[in-house]
Amino acid sequence: MRIYGDSNSGNCLKVKWVCDKLAVLYEWIEIDTRKGETRTPQFLQMNGAGQVPTVAFDDGRTLAQSNAIIRYLARDSALIPGDAFTAAKMDEWLFWEQYSHEPYIAVCRFQLVYLGKDASELDPEKVKRGYAALDRMEQHLAANRFFAGDDVSLADVSLLAYTRVAHEGGFDLGRYAAIRRWIGEAETFLGIPKVR
Repeated sequence: MRIYGDSNSGNCLKVKWVCDKLAVLYEWIEIDTRKGETRTPQFLQMNGAGQVPTVAFDDGRTLAQSNAIIRYLARDSALIPGDAFTAAKMDEWLFWEQYSHEPYIAVCRFQLVYLGKDASELDPEKVKRGYAALDRMEQHLAANRFFAGDDVSLADVSLLAYTRVAHEGGFDLGRYAAIRRWIGEAETFLGIPKVR
């Protein structure tokens, strides 16, 4: 299995973390999106949307979209709750992450880290919505250890990817004690280095 990804992308790192946690063998192929490497005819044949991550399996099939990929890779594992309702709650958070979290937290980070913008140049609406996402997470984590059930699930993996580096997008995590606790526990569970 080959994972085409950008090591600085949270969406790509989700796939790597799940593979590493579940001891799934893979070859990582680093893709530089800023150099147009997702726009080549060969890449577009694998993924017509021209996005990473993209996974190519040995049988020739390909799969895109980070949450779809990790959902497939983690099937029949403890990262997906056995209880159907709890698994649906996990999916609820996965969908929420891509619609109400990533477009704000990750986009602000992209603009500061990749494009070199100053925090003063960020779209105030994106910043506002990013903080709204963090507020919702904090409220949930103040009453729950993880996002779906009593153990780490794919919901935690997915939300961890950009939340742990939210400060790189100008977001202050200082007022989010429950989120900071959760980040540490999820990083330890996944065996990934702590963010500074």
